[in-house]
Amino acid sequence: MTAKEIRQSFLDFFKGKEHSIVPSAPVVPHGDPTLLFTNAGMNQFKDVFLGQGKRDFNRAADTQKCIRVSGKHNDLEEVGVDTYHHTFFEMLGNWSFGDYYKKEAIDWAWELLTEVWKLPTDRLYATVFESDDEALELWKQYLPESQIQRHGAKDNFWEMGETGPCGPCSEIHYDMTKDKSGAKLVNMDSPEVIEIWNLVFIQYNRKADGTLENLSATHVDTGMGFERICAVMQGKTSNYDTDVFMPILRNIEELSGKKYNPELTDKTGIAMRVIADHVRTLTFAIADGAIPGNEGRSYVLRRILRRGCRFARTLGFREPMMFKLVPTLVESMGEQFPEIMRQQTTVEKIIKGEEESFLQTLDRGIEKFEEMTTDLKDNTLDGADAFMLYDTFGFPLDLTELMAREAGYKVDIEGFNANMKEQKERSRAARKVTSQEAEIPEVSEKSTFIGYDTLEAEAKILWMSDNKVVLDKTPFYAESGGQMSDNGTLVIAANKYDVLDVKKVGDAIVHICDRDLELLIGGAALAKVDEKRRQAIKRNHSATHILHEALRTILGNHVQQAGSLVSPDYLRFDFNHFEKVTNEQLEQIELLANDKILEAHRVNIEEKSIEDAQKNDKIKMFFGDKYGSTVRVVTMDPSYSMELCGGTHVSNTAEIGLVKITSESSIAAGVRRLEAVTGKGVELYIAEQNAKMKDKDATIAELHHKIKQMEKEMSELKVQGMASLVPDMIANAELVGEIRVIAKEVEAEDMDQLRDLGEELRNSFAKQGIGLLARIDGDKVQLVCVVTDDLVKSHPAGKLVGAAAKALGGGGGGKPHMATAGGRDLTKLPELLASFAEMVKNR
Repeated sequence: MTAKEIRQSFLDFFKGKEHSIVPSAPVVPHGDPTLLFTNAGMNQFKDVFLGQGKRDFNRAADTQKCIRVSGKHNDLEEVGVDTYHHTFFEMLGNWSFGDYYKKEAIDWAWELLTEVWKLPTDRLYATVFESDDEALELWKQYLPESQIQRHGAKDNFWEMGETGPCGPCSEIHYDMTKDKSGAKLVNMDSPEVIEIWNLVFIQYNRKADGTLENLSATHVDTGMGFERICAVMQGKTSNYDTDVFMPILRNIEELSGKKYNPELTDKTGIAMRVIADHVRTLTFAIADGAIPGNEGRSYVLRRILRRGCRFARTLGFREPMMFKLVPTLVESMGEQFPEIMRQQTTVEKIIKGEEESFLQTLDRGIEKFEEMTTDLKDNTLDGADAFMLYDTFGFPLDLTELMAREAGYKVDIEGFNANMKEQKERSRAARKVTSQEAEIPEVSEKSTFIGYDTLEAEAKILWMSDNKVVLDKTPFYAESGGQMSDNGTLVIAANKYDVLDVKKVGDAIVHICDRDLELLIGGAALAKVDEKRRQAIKRNHSATHILHEALRTILGNHVQQAGSLVSPDYLRFDFNHFEKVTNEQLEQIELLANDKILEAHRVNIEEKSIEDAQKNDKIKMFFGDKYGSTVRVVTMDPSYSMELCGGTHVSNTAEIGLVKITSESSIAAGVRRLEAVTGKGVELYIAEQNAKMKDKDATIAELHHKIKQMEKEMSELKVQGMASLVPDMIANAELVGEIRVIAKEVEAEDMDQLRDLGEELRNSFAKQGIGLLARIDGDKVQLVCVVTDDLVKSHPAGKLVGAAAKALGGGGGGKPHMATAGGRDLTKLPELLASFAEMVKNR
C-alpha cells in the first residue's frame, strides 16, 4: 500500500466504526499560548479532556500534523541519524469522549492491524501499565502472554501535565528483528522493535497533592505514528525508505548530483535525511502562519532552517536549495493538506530568503569555529566562543554542538548560558526609561478602570506622591498593548491639574500630573479624559486591527503582529514578513482596509473566558501574549477581523473615516513596519503632500537643468579622462609605410563618447593617421573610424569602417574623415583589431 492508501485506509476504518473524521488542527496552535507547536493529536481536544468543552460527536478520528522540537518531546539530535525520529510527523488517531473504552480500543486496534492490514501477529507486542489487569486480560484474547509486557509509569502512564486528566496506556510495538527475537527490545528505543500505536485510557484526574481521583467519564486517546506504520506496511527498515520521504530524497539527489546512501553512518545519507525532515517541518509551520525569527517558535524554525543549511553545505551546496524541495513535498502531500498548496509561493520565498541570509555568514562562521577548535583544552569549546558564534554569525547553540560533536569536541553549555544572561542584562540596562517611569515607586493600592464606558468620573484618592496620584476608579487608559495613555485633567480641592501620562503599577493606575499635588488622601477628585485625543486614538487603534487583517489577506497568513504604537496622531504597525511590500501590494492593502471601513461595520466588544475564545480559530491571539481568565474579543465583521484586545475602539468602523498608509520600511530581519493616519490625520497628510507638490513644481525645472548640466559635465570629464590616453595610443601606433594606424577597444559609455574620443584622436594625429575605436554594448560592437584630412581620398573612413564591420557580421559607413558602424559577432573583435593595419595597407 502507498502512504496515501494507508492514511485513507485508517480513516475509512474508523469512519466505519461511527467516528467523525475531523481535519487536522494547524501545527501552530494560535489558540493555546502554552504550546510552541501542536505535538499530539489530542491537542485540539484538550478542552474536552479538561472538562471545559464539548463536541457534537463522541467519537472522532483524524491524521494530525505534529512538530516536536522542544521540551521533553525533542527528537532533533536523533533526526537523520536513526531511522524513525522526526521533527515533523503525522499522527493517526481515534478518540472516544465518554463513549467506548478499553475493550473497543483494543479490539479495533487488533482488527485494523491484523485483519485489514494483515500484519503478522507473531511480530506484535503489547505493553500495559504495571497494575492494569483489565488491559492485560483484554490483550490475552489476541496475544500469548509472552507477547504482552507490563511496564511502569515512565513508559505506560500518560499525563497531560503535573495536574489534570491522565491514565494508563497500552502501546503496540512491531518486531523487525530477522528471527523475531525482539521481546527484550520492547520499550528500549531500538530501531529493531518500534512503537507504532499508543492507546491511552484517560480515567483519572491528578490533583495538586499528587493523588489520583476517578473521573466521572472515561476517555480514549490513541496515536499512531504514520511514518512508522508506512515503513512496517511497506516492508522497510527505515521510515526514510518509504514513499513518504523518497520523493524528497530523489529530488535532493538530482540537485546535489550525489547518490543517497541509506547506511546510518554515511554522512551523505545523514545530510539528505536531515534536509528531507527539516523541509517538511518548515513547510507545514510556515503554511500555518509561523515564520523564522528570533523568539519563541520563530526561533525554533530558524534553528531548524540553519541546521538544514549546514547539512546542505556537507552535500556541496553553496546556494539556497531547501526552497527547491517544496514543490515535491506539495505534490506528495498537498492533496491531504491543501494549505501547503495554497501557501506554496509564500513558503518558498520565506525559506529562500532565510537561506540567503544565513549563507552570507555560514562560511565565515565555520572558519571561525575551526580557528576556535585548534588546540582546545579538555576538548571543550569555551562558552564565550560558542556565544560569539551565536551572536556574530547566527549559529544556534545546537548547530555549534553538532559541529563540535562531529569533530570530537564538547561545548561549555554553562558558559554559553552565562554569556547569554549577561547580554540580556546589558540590553535591559541599555533600555532607557523616562524620568517619570523611573521615579514611580511600588504602589499597593488597586484601581478600577471604567474608561470603556465613560470619560469623566468622580473618584476617591487612594495614594499621592509629588505629582503622582492613584484613584479608586478612573476613566484614564494606562499605556498598554501599544496604545498610548490618555491625557486630560484632574480637579482636586478646586485645583486643576493636567494629566500628562498614565502608568499601570501592579494593580494601581498612576496619574502623572504637570506639577506636585497637595496631600489629600481620602479626598475626592474629578477625573476628565481629553475626549478629542481619545477619539483620535480609538480611530487609529481600530484601524490597526483592520490593517492587520488586510495585510494577512494580501501578503499571506504568515503575517503576525510584531509590535505596534497607537497615538492620537498616527499608528505604527510592525509585522513579520520576508520581503519589501511592493507599491502595488500597499495599494491593495489600503483599498481593502478602506472598503471595510466604509462598509460601516458595528464594532462588537465581548468578554469571554479564555477557554471559549480558544475554541474559535478565527480569533487572533498570539504566542507569548499573557491572557487572563477573561478576555475581550473585538470583532469588526465576524468574517473579517476578530482579535483579543484590551484597548479602546470606535463603535462603528465608519468613524475611522479613511486610513492612509504613509510609509513602509524594514526594522529588522524579517520584520516590516507600516505607518498610517486616519480621520483628521488624512486631511493633514493631504494638505502636507499638496504643499510639497507645489514646492516640487517650483523647483522641478531647475532640478532637470542641474541634472542635465551634471550629466554633460560628467560625460566631458569621462572623455577628458579617456583623451589623456591618446598620446600613448599614438606613441604605440603601428606604421603602414608612413601612416600611423591605431585599432583599440575603449570603455566609452555610449556612441557619443566614442565619437568624441575619435575626434580627439584625429586632431592629435594632425596628419598621416588612421584610427579604429571599438566599444562593446551588451551583445554587439560599436565602431568609429577616423582619418586625417590628407588621407581621406586614398583611405576614406566610410570604406574602412564598412570593411571592418563586415568582419563582425555587421555594416555601416559615413563621411570620409569619420564614420561609424556596428557588428554582432563579439568573438571576432580581437581578430579585427589585430588585422586592421593590414586592411589599411590593402587600401
